[in-house]
Amino acid sequence: MRIGIQTGYWSRRPPAGVVEMLQQAEAAGLDSVWTAEAYGSDAFTPLAWWGSHTSRLRLGTGIAQMAARTPTATAMHALTLDHLSGGRFVLGLGASGPQVVEGWYGQPYRRPLARTREFVEIVREVIARERPVTYDGEFYTLPVGAGTPGATGLGRPLKATVHPLRPEVPIVLAAQGPKNVALAAEIADGWMAGFYAPRADAEQRALLDEGFAVRADERSRPEDFEVLATIPVVVRDDVESAADVVRPHIALYAGGMGAKEANFHKASLDRLGYSEVTDEVQRLYLAGRKEDAARAVPTEMVEEIALVGPAAKVRADLARWEGTALTTLLAQGDPASVAALLG
Repeated sequence: MRIGIQTGYWSRRPPAGVVEMLQQAEAAGLDSVWTAEAYGSDAFTPLAWWGSHTSRLRLGTGIAQMAARTPTATAMHALTLDHLSGGRFVLGLGASGPQVVEGWYGQPYRRPLARTREFVEIVREVIARERPVTYDGEFYTLPVGAGTPGATGLGRPLKATVHPLRPEVPIVLAAQGPKNVALAAEIADGWMAGFYAPRADAEQRALLDEGFAVRADERSRPEDFEVLATIPVVVRDDVESAADVVRPHIALYAGGMGAKEANFHKASLDRLGYSEVTDEVQRLYLAGRKEDAARAVPTEMVEEIALVGPAAKVRADLARWEGTALTTLLAQGDPASVAALLG
């Protein structure tokens, strides 16, 4: 199992010390660095900036929101970063949720799985650069037809001016719902999980197998498929104090990162058997009682999806993810905690 670093998205300002951490991670043999976006910092710019200070780490968006860009613009990002990094780029994509898609990007959150299919197909066609890109789908049409309101009818099929460094850039799909996990195995080169607990490994493997069974191409064999998950890592002398660092993160995602009626992060934790806990966490969070919501997260839940406690315990607990479907563990934490994870 490979280990990478998840830098996440920014809070108030750019995090300090990332370049130094990545250079140390590269020297220690870590696999990759991943960035994220919500409705603040974007995923591509920090990856290019920080990645320019490294030479071997794979550079992944974990994840770029599909609603933020057209498929062709996303493919342009991928072509550009792949060239600049010497073929180290991995395109991680995700549908996000209705609060962000409709509230921030101003787009209807309709049939996200079908939209994902179209998005990925167009991105792959642009990067392959075999012919001018045309597409006639439910969500995307290239070029826009003359009958489209406001269109001039002058659009024509185009082919990227940039020749790809590689004919294919790996695409990873972020997914939490069962159908979306199966879709990742069907159309992508990897799956980025949400809250990944080792004891749910058999269920996750079954969902991936559903996707592999209907995969229409041989681009990526199941044994080459990448499975990634972000695992918070907090090294402290005391388990409870370490868990306290992670509790607000879980409370945010279970309670506030999504609408009450459509919170995919909460649903992931519910499937682990924590629905009573997450119901209470969500109730408190939405009532504005964020600290109480964090306190309602039990240590047992934290230890299921995170690595917390003294360094020796963290390294020992890491073994629980060995042998699961996970191929790449993305450690998220302060530099000292990530360093302790490596021993």
